[in-house]
Amino acid sequence: MSRRTLLASTLALAACGSGEAAVDRPVRALKSLAPFPVGTVCMTGQLSDQAWFRLVSEHFSQLTPEWEMKMEYILQPDGSLRFDAPDRIAYFARDLDLRLFGHALIWYAQDHPWFKALTGDRARFAVEYDRYIAAVAGRWRSQIVGWDVVNEPVTHDGKTLRECVWSQGLGGTDAYIIRAFEQARLAAPEAVLFLNDYDLENNPVKGATYLRLVERLLKVGAPVTGLGTQSHLDIDIPAGQAAAFMRELSQFGLPIHVAELDASLRTGNRLFDLKPRQQRVEQQTARVAELAEAFMALPRAQQFAFTVWGVRDTDSWLRRGGEDDGKDSPLLFDAAGRANPMFHAVASSFSP
Repeated sequence: MSRRTLLASTLALAACGSGEAAVDRPVRALKSLAPFPVGTVCMTGQLSDQAWFRLVSEHFSQLTPEWEMKMEYILQPDGSLRFDAPDRIAYFARDLDLRLFGHALIWYAQDHPWFKALTGDRARFAVEYDRYIAAVAGRWRSQIVGWDVVNEPVTHDGKTLRECVWSQGLGGTDAYIIRAFEQARLAAPEAVLFLNDYDLENNPVKGATYLRLVERLLKVGAPVTGLGTQSHLDIDIPAGQAAAFMRELSQFGLPIHVAELDASLRTGNRLFDLKPRQQRVEQQTARVAELAEAFMALPRAQQFAFTVWGVRDTDSWLRRGGEDDGKDSPLLFDAAGRANPMFHAVASSFSP
């Protein structure tokens, strides 16, 4: 265990000693500790939240639209495009001097009815596919520094690539991915173009499939210029597994984006989840510190950004829905804006 990982665990124990998840003490601005951009996500409903605004302006230097730059929001039933909300986020980022990251152009989960109706006409499907990417990636071409061009192409079990409306409409899994990157490069020639997926640290089989896909895409000349690992960390993975994947990812020499970091205190493993909260927080901070240290160890040119998928625990997608009991702490700050032990794990990993 490294010095920083040990420190993170110690902070977690201290934080939980009184039963509280957060440490209510002054903290340094996270963005001031890192030699690379530190990012978070937003939706337009948060832009008027003053407590959220204070944390974002103090700690973060990059912003990703969580939902409103996705096809589900932008593409309308008649094929027209809606840009009001993502434009608001772009203006907000510009006014606050935050880098803007685009998420996401093509995603298997958003098999829009407009495209599903075209799957029998490959030529028309391709025209509309190209038109969509050109319009969306081109709209903020002077502002957006990078795009998740293709999001989550590998199956959940990690064994192969997903069949989806895009592969059906364009003649295969590799075909739709390559075309998306080619069109994104035409629309946004200066942006770093990312292939993004989840569970790459958590599931070695999926990580290996992703790496083989990257190798194959680069071999055929697809303009993949960045690698995104979402890093929704399973805190029950073995020590060293996240760092090992980061080292494997770095072999391509491309910029790497820790793109959607969170770390739930729940794993779905009942035996683990019945452990005392203090033990789970200690394990959470150790795994997060390991990931942050591995990112810090990358060559500077490969450190694109380190993005957390939300600001406060109550902002997290993991805290939405009927099963939320209000007790999970997957992010850096609690509902009151106090630093969670996870914040200190990241901060200590970024500190010299």
